[in-house]
Amino acid sequence: MSSAPAGPEFRVTIEPSGRQFHARPGETLLAAAIRQGIGLPYGCKDGACGSCKCLKLSGSVSHGPHQAKALSAEEEAAQQILTCCATAHSDVVLESRQVALEGAFAIRKMPTRVKSLERRSPDVMRVQLQLPANDRFGYRAGQYIDFLLRDGSRRSYSMANAPHLADEGLELHIRHMPGGKFTDLVFRSMKEKDILRIEGPFGSFYLREDSAKPIILLASGTGFAPIKAVLEHMQLQGINRPVTLYWGGRRPADLYLDGWVQAQLAAMPQLQYVPVVSDALPEDNWAGRTGFVHRAVLQDFPDLSGHQVYACGAPIVVDSARADFTRQAALPADEFFADSFTSEADKARA
Repeated sequence: MSSAPAGPEFRVTIEPSGRQFHARPGETLLAAAIRQGIGLPYGCKDGACGSCKCLKLSGSVSHGPHQAKALSAEEEAAQQILTCCATAHSDVVLESRQVALEGAFAIRKMPTRVKSLERRSPDVMRVQLQLPANDRFGYRAGQYIDFLLRDGSRRSYSMANAPHLADEGLELHIRHMPGGKFTDLVFRSMKEKDILRIEGPFGSFYLREDSAKPIILLASGTGFAPIKAVLEHMQLQGINRPVTLYWGGRRPADLYLDGWVQAQLAAMPQLQYVPVVSDALPEDNWAGRTGFVHRAVLQDFPDLSGHQVYACGAPIVVDSARADFTRQAALPADEFFADSFTSEADKARA
């Protein structure tokens, strides 16, 4: 627990864990929590995805700019807040059942070296980063890092390998966004041994191991990256909870590590795999499931009341899954964990 605040800082209490931290005037609640090692849930940190939304039980806050799809006027009237753009004007009590009692890993900045580049599909690059020698970088499977670019901007990517495999380097899956400041660099001029600066770990997307509920893993495109890390972690820990992976793409090539998943089925008897393609062409010869990936989940699991769901990928997939699973399939809202991959283009359009 933090020591008593000095000056005009405000105490923030998270229920039901009872964890506390202090927020400075003008500092967002999320920034204050991260600074003090409190694992509040979050995704984009820009008021765009809604992943950090939680209930305000008491106290006064004000919101900075945010998107209506992340927090509607009705939700705000019902005392829901976005911690990524809310600042405190008094002591505040929040409800966030995703906050655990244990502390988070320290957030650090460090140089990394590009170890390898492997194109897995026409628009997906598998990048391996070599960490500094004898430097243990701690994170939870499912979290992400920021690349620190020379102009001061940042780009976020999830680790695609579990922490116990990080001695071989950090694995990232980067999709090319034409015109993208960072992805153009990755696909056109990045080479082995290039030096990049990173900061992390960030994010509240990781497996909640205090539950025995069956798991639905939902990925679209490169949202598979943190899902892969979670599966590797489950193998290491011998977690035998039933788990079904739904991975969606426009065409079969978007399932760029399909062979890797197929190989895990023998190692993980409790794992089921459902690949889903939305826009297959005749030449793809696709004979599997088609349509929207989250709809495939609803077809197979019309009742999700006894499950946990972990969803990653495009905001429209994550948002649709959250809404439909809770409204149509009785999934408890606090059993939906997500990492919405909000791109700079998404933010600009909003």
